[in-house]
Amino acid sequence: MKTIQLKYTCITLALLTFSYSSAQKRKVKKARDDYQAYAYQEAIGKYEAMAKDGYTDKEIYSNLGNANYYNANYEEAAKWYKELLEVTEEVDSGYFYRYAQSLKSLGEYEASDKMMEQFAKTSSKENRVAKFQDNKDYLKAIEAQSGRYTIKLLEINSKVSDFAPSMYGEQLVFSSARDTGIAALKVHEWNNQSFLDLYTASKNGGERFGSVEELSKILNANTHESSTAFSKDGKTIYFTRNNSETGRRFARDGKGVSRLKIFRAELVNGAWKNIVELPFNSDNYSTAHPTLSGDEKKLFFASNRPGTFGESDIYEVDINEDGSYSEPKNLGPTINTEGRETFPFISEEGILYFSSDGHPGLGGLDVFATPLNTVNNQSVVNLGRPVNSDEDDFSFVQNSATHQGYFASNRPGGVGSDDIYSFVENEPLRFRCDKMLQGITKNKADGSVLANTQVKLFATNGEEVASTVSDANGQFSLAVNCLQTLTMVNGDKQNYESDAFEMNSDFSFDSNTVVLELMPLRIDAVREELVIEPIYFDFDESFIRLDAQLDIKKVITYLNKYPNTKLVIESHTDSRATTQYNQKLSEKRAKETKAYLVTKGIAENRMIAKGFGESKLVNDCSDGVACSKAAHQLNRRSEFKIIEE
Repeated sequence: MKTIQLKYTCITLALLTFSYSSAQKRKVKKARDDYQAYAYQEAIGKYEAMAKDGYTDKEIYSNLGNANYYNANYEEAAKWYKELLEVTEEVDSGYFYRYAQSLKSLGEYEASDKMMEQFAKTSSKENRVAKFQDNKDYLKAIEAQSGRYTIKLLEINSKVSDFAPSMYGEQLVFSSARDTGIAALKVHEWNNQSFLDLYTASKNGGERFGSVEELSKILNANTHESSTAFSKDGKTIYFTRNNSETGRRFARDGKGVSRLKIFRAELVNGAWKNIVELPFNSDNYSTAHPTLSGDEKKLFFASNRPGTFGESDIYEVDINEDGSYSEPKNLGPTINTEGRETFPFISEEGILYFSSDGHPGLGGLDVFATPLNTVNNQSVVNLGRPVNSDEDDFSFVQNSATHQGYFASNRPGGVGSDDIYSFVENEPLRFRCDKMLQGITKNKADGSVLANTQVKLFATNGEEVASTVSDANGQFSLAVNCLQTLTMVNGDKQNYESDAFEMNSDFSFDSNTVVLELMPLRIDAVREELVIEPIYFDFDESFIRLDAQLDIKKVITYLNKYPNTKLVIESHTDSRATTQYNQKLSEKRAKETKAYLVTKGIAENRMIAKGFGESKLVNDCSDGVACSKAAHQLNRRSEFKIIEE
């Protein structure tokens, strides 16, 4: 009897398990369908219900993170990305980046930087990684640009999304999801807000506006409309609209997505007419957010067309005299990243303002600027606070004559999800900060001045940004842009050890004089053997750091001076990770060290490179021993020995 009862109990449990599993699969499928259809609000509700019921799944957490991220709900996004990485770290590298951006929006910059380091390990060749690693002091740079604007929340904002302001004479034209009577019938599943239409408000003096009205019933269709740009004579408008069948209903691609397109219309007898689609649009990708150059000979816009570096890039086209357009041209990797570059605006002076989450910023989308007329050394700078915040800040426009303008943000303290702010620029943006770096080179052995010493200045990415030679008195000066993130000044002279001065965050060009002291090369007179310190590596890395590149010059100088010598390279790791992994890592470090010397002209057959893993620690930091970071660093090294042929 007990056997029969146990049998039926097992069958019942099996049926319950099958039913539970089937129910979970149905719920996941419904949520996935909403997510893939960009119905993010619906997907969030379904996934959250499953998470509340105890479902723990990689897909649930990842899609909850993404759905909230793309709806600018960064606090929720961070919560679910954290859950995702606690379940598994085997995720696409983009999750590390989005998690880092979400943490920034919470003001957790240190945690964000740590996540960016994780992102760098999985996407080392990305432009976003290079910009992060080249600008480790990005918060300091942002602070230097901050405080230049006075901002004010406009009274015309609604409880829903208001953004994409543009100036049309004394009118402010913008996009809004506010309910005008019929808009409530058009709800978008992405964020459960009404479809966007174009509105206008006229100034009543100062920054006060009159009533808000539709810009045009002809331009506002049964789709989204946003992001306007007007010709100076006020007779032409460029605007963004969803791909649609004559503005009546969405036209979708094979994935069910209605792409964005740019349209142009003309003002005829006080009404907007002759709406035409621009020829470089496509049903298969989006083209949006138009803006005209000051001379109206170029149109700039954002797109995710083929050839885009990231989720969206900034492009330009020439407007020909006959009204035709050139082929779109990508503005390149200085401006565009693997992230989102969007909402471009061109000032009369030729400065491009745009929003991005790919350049180092405060969180979400930040507003950046770059002068387009700069041929070389084009710099992209963050506008700083208060225009930028921990949330999304975008659709920046400015009147160059009055230094007034508008932008949108979803920061706390507003009226709706996105709100429009006015601003006054009290101090111009700085793209350069010209300073003179002063210094002297000396012989470290006796303190005498050292003339004709090569002096080089490096940025954080190892790029040489300036160089000179010290004079007969050992003195030198370098003209530099102090807005660059600089890291090191190096002195180099034949038969001397190189010396380097590290420029920390407290360095002042006005009060600091750089002193470089070079020691004559120390050579054992009997064995003619070079005495040199090891070079060191970052944790779990094998690339040759900038400080190592400077130290290794001593080896190169010696090998060139004594061509009948050979070099033995012995590379090591600390004790963290397994013995097998560390052995492979040390061999990789030895190989990278040898390869670097080959690029500097040392013949490959003059070098022997070996890896020893963690077998030759220089201290007691073996497995299971608690050691400081500095102690572990001493073991991550390549050592050099000179031998006679």
